Amino acid sequence: ATGRIDKEIRRELLEEVLRLSGAKKKKEALKIALVDYIKRRKLERLLSMPGKIEIIDMTEKLEEIELGECNN
Repeated sequence: ATGRIDKEIRRELLEEVLRLSGAKKKKEALKIALVDYIKRRKLERLLSMPGKIEIIDMTEKLEEIELGECNN
């Protein structure tokens, strides 16, 4: 029973990533999701550092670059 539940969860997550990313292929959707996860974790780590740093939000520019790479 656990195996079926695991497969169902994975299928549902993948379907949601496909829907939210607008990707047509699973591989593309997973790459987008992983890149987004990594960016968010790195940003969290930076924001948790002591002291003051100025962070410029370049999310849109980075997404344009990454989407261009996915299409190649």
